[in-house]
Amino acid sequence: MDEKTLSQYYADSPPTIVPLAIKPHFDALTDKEKLYAHHISRAAFIGTRIIFRQVSPESEPIYDLIVLLYETCGGDWKSLQSQTGVTDQDLQHFLEYAAQFLANAGNYKGFGDSKFIPRLSPAALEALVSQSPKAKELLQTTRNRSGGIYGSIDQPGLMHLGYPDHGHLSTYYPDSPNITQEEIALIGEFLATRKLLPENTRLRKLQNGDFEVLVASAVQRPPPDTIDVGSSTSFDLEGKLKGRKLDIVFGDHQEEMAKISLHMKKAGLNGADDTQRKMMEEYAKSFGTGSLNAFKESQKYWVKNLAPTVESNIGFIESYRDPSGVRSEWEGFVATVNKERTEAFSKLVAGAPSMIPKLPWGKDFEKDSFVAPDFTSLEVLSFAGSGIPAGINIPNYEDIRHDVGFKNVSLGNVLSAKAPNEPVPFIAEDDLVMYQEHRDHGFEVQVGIHELLGHGTGKLLQETAPGEFNFNIKNPPISPVTSKPITTYYKPGQTWSSVFGAISSSYEECRAECVAMALGWHVTINNHLHNDFGILKIFGFGNGEEDLQGEAGDVLHTSYLSMARAGIVALEFWDPKSRKWGQAHMQARYSILKVFLDAGDGFTKLEYTKDDLSDLTVRVDRSKILTVGRPAVERYLQKLHVYKCTADLEAGRDMYEAITEVQDFWGTKVRDEVLRRKTPRKVYVQANTFEHDGKVTLKEYEPTLEGMIQSFAERDI
Repeated sequence: MDEKTLSQYYADSPPTIVPLAIKPHFDALTDKEKLYAHHISRAAFIGTRIIFRQVSPESEPIYDLIVLLYETCGGDWKSLQSQTGVTDQDLQHFLEYAAQFLANAGNYKGFGDSKFIPRLSPAALEALVSQSPKAKELLQTTRNRSGGIYGSIDQPGLMHLGYPDHGHLSTYYPDSPNITQEEIALIGEFLATRKLLPENTRLRKLQNGDFEVLVASAVQRPPPDTIDVGSSTSFDLEGKLKGRKLDIVFGDHQEEMAKISLHMKKAGLNGADDTQRKMMEEYAKSFGTGSLNAFKESQKYWVKNLAPTVESNIGFIESYRDPSGVRSEWEGFVATVNKERTEAFSKLVAGAPSMIPKLPWGKDFEKDSFVAPDFTSLEVLSFAGSGIPAGINIPNYEDIRHDVGFKNVSLGNVLSAKAPNEPVPFIAEDDLVMYQEHRDHGFEVQVGIHELLGHGTGKLLQETAPGEFNFNIKNPPISPVTSKPITTYYKPGQTWSSVFGAISSSYEECRAECVAMALGWHVTINNHLHNDFGILKIFGFGNGEEDLQGEAGDVLHTSYLSMARAGIVALEFWDPKSRKWGQAHMQARYSILKVFLDAGDGFTKLEYTKDDLSDLTVRVDRSKILTVGRPAVERYLQKLHVYKCTADLEAGRDMYEAITEVQDFWGTKVRDEVLRRKTPRKVYVQANTFEHDGKVTLKEYEPTLEGMIQSFAERDI
């Protein structure tokens, strides 16, 4: 890599550090609620070491190195500088790298999946660790693994997560440099026939060509009745893999899973009711034995645990970072409910049954009935993961969503956390005041609709068992896209992610974003659809009547403008060498920008006068949102939805890959300007909880680089 290319991977300098404020909300909890929250928080954070192993071979020793240096100097970084002779700039660059490493739970961006490297030189880093033999040993360990801290000039593909046989890195396939995408898919198909869910697994290819499925569990020999695959855990493979063996191996991340299971049991002792206690029992059973059937039971109880004072979820949840789109990253959060903001989301839930019929598909492609979910606004106490989202809609298991329901949460103190004077590139100066005033409002509305009616809608047409269907197979539904009967559907054992694979996460995020764009102003009165602003009124903007020039119109305009801008900045997360998108949401937003631009009639325009695009801005014509923008989004959304519901991988993949293909103008000129003007992602400094004699105390930290590192060192994971 040349210096220009390498510079794109440098850690941000400086990163944006913000506090995740929680103290008033935590202080309002009872002692029992604090204990319940504490143990779930501990369980979530202990799993951080699992994330390190899911990200890269060198992430765990890098973490140990950062914490060891903190402990060596007692948090007095200037004293370490004095002892080692590094410059002020070298120390600053190390602290910046360390804080971003901790925020991303590894040395690949949680939002983008590309590696980031320190700005200080390798020689300066060697000097910084020179006073500690253990630190020098850890630094050497990082060099012996993958591309190390600084990456490999000879293997630029390792700067991105992806399939190993494509030259990229994925530790969901540890010690398996020769495993192929085809082999991964074939093993996935085999596991589906055995009804072994993959979320808490990794896959290893042995030197002799056999395979091991590594299951995260606290025990290596779980009781036979807790093994999801049945009593046999060794299999002879057939088809293209004939002659090879597959073994199910329990005990991956064993030490962490044992500690996590214990904390979940302790949380259960402090549960508010039987639902919470049973939920914690199933969590503990799942993390102890590796059973995802037990985990699914925990999720059923979670859906039924309505309006708790302390909300949480934990486990192997999202599959964004597995290149095959099925294995999931460890994640866990615990939060308190903001009752005032929850009221608006409750009104949105109440109006949902009247909104769903206005989406661009018929009842054949929608659930038979809408089960009103819990939708709360939360103040996050702890969020362990490679990044903190603004909203969540889970569980991801379609059978639970259909039979039991789902829940939505909006993370209020994440939405509101910001640094002063944040730059906003690509917004025209005469739009900027409106944009800055209403972007948070628009984003909250967007997140609400995205989670509730985006991820919460749709019916997968399935052969649920051999010869049994959840639709009329003799008189199949008519596709609104082709006006012909559907010809594809999900076969027994198939899931949304197993069929659509690597594109499933981004495709689904795109569908949910389009629902938010399509429904942002719809409401139904006396069974008639109006282009009024009823949803915006629910959130406190306007009086519910159509008014593009008033406050509600400003929020709506800002929402569309924000999506268009997001489509531009998304190009930071596209790699021109591999031509690969590194972030699911940003690939989705780029596609929506393309829909806006292709809508025609001047609805969305890129404006610039300079050849290098240094004055590039994006414009959205407010007067054409309802007449041009929304219809274009609805046409795109209809295809996204129908292809998903009918398992039409060929049509869905062809459409999505075509619209997210980055052509030369976008991949060179626009992307270069995006990189020149890119703004750092936020680093959230979170509190810790400590238990002593049955009482839990909270400690918050300064929103600084040093405070971020201290918070992790005192987390003791």
